[in-house]
Amino acid sequence: MTKRKILVTSALPYANDSLHLGHVVEYVQTDVWVRFQRMRGHTVWYVCASDAHGTPTMLRAEREGVSPESLIERISAEHRRDFETFRISVDNYITTHAPENEELTRRIYERLNAAGHIRRRTIEQAYDDVKQMFLPDRYVRGTCPVCGMPDQYGDSCERCGSTYTPMDLKDPVSVVSGTRPSVKQSEHLFFKLGDFERDLKEWVRDRVDEAMVHKLDEWFRAGLKDWDISRDAPYFGFEIPGEPGKFFYVWFDAPIGYMASFLNLCRRIGLDFDEYWGPDSDAELYHFIGKDIVYFHTLFWPAVLGGAGFRRPTAVFAHGFLTVNGQKMSKSRGTFINAATFAKRVDPDYLRYYFASKLGPNVDDLDLSFPDFVAKVNSDLVGKVVNIASRCAGFVHRLGAGRLADALPSPALFDEFAASADEIAADYEGRNYARAMRRIMALADRANQYIDEQKPWIAAKDDANRDSVVGVCTLGLNLFKQLVLYLKPVVPELAARAEAFLGVEPLSWADAARPLLGRPIEKFRPLLERVDPKAVDAVIDETRSLAEARSQGGRMTTEPKAQPEEQAEIDIELFSRIDLRVAKVVKAEHVEGADKLLKLTLDTGGAQRTVFAGIRKAYDPAQLEGRLVVLVANLKPRKMRFGVSEGMVLAASGDGPGVFLLRPDDGAEPGMKVS
Repeated sequence: MTKRKILVTSALPYANDSLHLGHVVEYVQTDVWVRFQRMRGHTVWYVCASDAHGTPTMLRAEREGVSPESLIERISAEHRRDFETFRISVDNYITTHAPENEELTRRIYERLNAAGHIRRRTIEQAYDDVKQMFLPDRYVRGTCPVCGMPDQYGDSCERCGSTYTPMDLKDPVSVVSGTRPSVKQSEHLFFKLGDFERDLKEWVRDRVDEAMVHKLDEWFRAGLKDWDISRDAPYFGFEIPGEPGKFFYVWFDAPIGYMASFLNLCRRIGLDFDEYWGPDSDAELYHFIGKDIVYFHTLFWPAVLGGAGFRRPTAVFAHGFLTVNGQKMSKSRGTFINAATFAKRVDPDYLRYYFASKLGPNVDDLDLSFPDFVAKVNSDLVGKVVNIASRCAGFVHRLGAGRLADALPSPALFDEFAASADEIAADYEGRNYARAMRRIMALADRANQYIDEQKPWIAAKDDANRDSVVGVCTLGLNLFKQLVLYLKPVVPELAARAEAFLGVEPLSWADAARPLLGRPIEKFRPLLERVDPKAVDAVIDETRSLAEARSQGGRMTTEPKAQPEEQAEIDIELFSRIDLRVAKVVKAEHVEGADKLLKLTLDTGGAQRTVFAGIRKAYDPAQLEGRLVVLVANLKPRKMRFGVSEGMVLAASGDGPGVFLLRPDDGAEPGMKVS
């Protein structure tokens, strides 16, 4: 198999608000594809960023009394936290206000201008005389001039679909000040999109899904119009070189953010930027986006890239919108759910699986039905997949001393599962995740059928059947391993727990052909819990409460911190079983291949231990050496991909970003007991 070089991006979330479940659809779709390609052994880089510029960011910062830079720093930190919470394996995440983006935006503009693809034109715009600013179309509302529907945006009517200018509205009103806007003239800069019409028609045929090609044909037939790429001050963005008081329109510099995030990564770890973005690049470049921004990504963006001397995308993949319980997401119904609100109560792997079971290679909308969500996750992941391991592991430990048999009693059944690898791989490659999930669950049914037929719980009653029972359960656990491997791009946390239980290195796609034989396994502990419908109800209730608080005038610009959940009481005897010790960090170092871990060498008072701690993003190793920490000294050692972790250091964290190590007071020494 030829090793591929692949660069992947997702659409950039706006840096003026939190991520919601509609965003999560796209990032899960992207991440599943990225994780699959990595499991196949390809070189894959996945970058993203928060879209920082524009009027919405500027106005929200003004309302909060903070600078736009401060606002985007805070919101972008939320975005990075949510990416991590939902196990989105992005390699680099910045904001479009980064210096790399300004550098590339200026370079691209100057190349386009030098090549004659930029022209000037005086236009008329709605102007807010109170705020002394030009108004984007959607910052003017009024009555539709065609059908008479009130409270419509200044560019199109939601009821009749008519398009118009803000000043065509009856009784137009500025959303910013509540006053009637005037009309002012201003000279703007335009990108001559029509210069690239012939090239774009050819490019679209091979790079865009067929369903979107028909829509693009409508735009081609109407003729490609010049694209306004400038905005007048006041505006939060990059100032255009040689044009004082004029700024690049957010949709000009936002897609350049893909390049900027990758350039930032290149400079950080030593990659070759031109190997992926240069005109002669042989790498693959894919954009995952929502269907609402197809125009920008399939016409405007490839034209800008080609005109500025960069390569164009290999393909653009579009998905549909998310509805909840069959309806458009609604704050009042509690279904416009923030990603963080959901993840506080429900394991993100469950939502990843549910979305994957609905996602295909098309732009159809998908619905999150909460009753169906609960039923599907509990039936498929808990009742079918994890159930196999729980049914088999106990017999291997009781009758086989915790060691798998040296041979499979029915190699043909394992081969049947292994032979499915190519079909499932083709589904993942083609983004037909729903079909892949159906294939995997059909295999899970077959595995459970085998165990039901063999009835190891009955055979185990006769000691003479000891070896055959261990053999049956060894095959059952190998079928479980196959299912976990095939599901790993979708449910990475479940896969990691299963790998630890099976005592194996992180599974790759090549492992589908390799049975696990003659090796020890850990004692089985529940890998998943059933979804409690009450947890889903609590998510909806909290979302509705937040919406009500905002509608009553509360300035809730971020979600309130959740109160710590009360845990069941324990007695002093149970607490005393935890051996907490003061330890000193002798050495701290990065772990190659791990984006979250630091390797700590700890002095525990006469001895040393190695602990892997998930604090890489919070601490520089050099800052840790010599400081005291609190160690859980009697925690069972855990075998990891990078070595054995001999304990755990204590740290505090909350809903906000950041992890904070606990530090003993001055005077404490390594080895002292904490009580």
